[in-house]
Amino acid sequence: MTLFQLFARISAGAGLCLLTTLAVAQNTAPVRLLVGYAAGGPVDAAARVFAPALAKELGVQVLVENRPGAGGAFAGEQVAKAAIDSNLLFFAASPTVTISPHIQKKMGFDPAKDLTPLAPLLTYANVLVVSAESPIKSLADMVAQAKANPGRLSYGSAGMGASNHLSGELLEHFIGAKLLHVPYKGNAPAMTDVIGGQITMMFDIVGTARNFISAGRVRALAVTSRERNRSLPDVPTLREAGVPDYEVVGWFAVYGPARMDPAQARRLSNAMNKVMAQEELRAQFATQGYDVWTGSPQALAAQQKSDFDMWAKVTKGITID
Repeated sequence: MTLFQLFARISAGAGLCLLTTLAVAQNTAPVRLLVGYAAGGPVDAAARVFAPALAKELGVQVLVENRPGAGGAFAGEQVAKAAIDSNLLFFAASPTVTISPHIQKKMGFDPAKDLTPLAPLLTYANVLVVSAESPIKSLADMVAQAKANPGRLSYGSAGMGASNHLSGELLEHFIGAKLLHVPYKGNAPAMTDVIGGQITMMFDIVGTARNFISAGRVRALAVTSRERNRSLPDVPTLREAGVPDYEVVGWFAVYGPARMDPAQARRLSNAMNKVMAQEELRAQFATQGYDVWTGSPQALAAQQKSDFDMWAKVTKGITID
């Protein structure tokens, strides 16, 4: 063997070793799961239950990072524009990818084109509540009062364009009566004013409203899902309570950057579905009022498109900067 051949063999071996080392480093780098809302809210709380289970399945750290702003779109944009081999993932709430594109003047990215759907995780319903002291005892009472007093019955929301704002807009459409929307900077202050009687009612996510219902501080009139919620089995759906075509169900899902490597996307999708099939995790989410939703990236994309089309009709004339 010549000196040149020996050098070539050593160089090739060193190169292979370097490539192997880089591959291992890439495979063990932490996954950064971006949440578009502040810590302590329902989206953040769900992500922090999900992240350790995913970390165990992948064998790497999964770090939840809060990037609040623009109704979750700030975090979504960062993932959408990330390098295709980055470890950034987007833990998305459905309004960011189905409602915000209709109402935000400067979205910064197109959720239908600039994200790679990976896995659906959870679905949730809202529940319509009034103060425990309210004379409104049922949805029928509320509808009758709304029709008798157009624009007088008020409902709170987490802000213009929030899913509970648009749940109210949809209710107006179906009952044919005008309601007064009162936007807040979050669900918590709106709930405080419902309890105190400053506003008539609000839609809130079942997982957070349930504690106020069980404590007797608010009265639940109906849930927005097609079926009754297992956390509130005695509360009728809006369909049962007299609004037959009404259904609003939100969801959480995970997306990757645009043009993500298909093999990596499949690996992550499969891992997430395995995680969400775990009975202990399913039970934990059930106690928070969520239903587990497992499925393919194609199923997630189809639901996103269906919801996007539905909200297009509801959001006409609504824009936010």
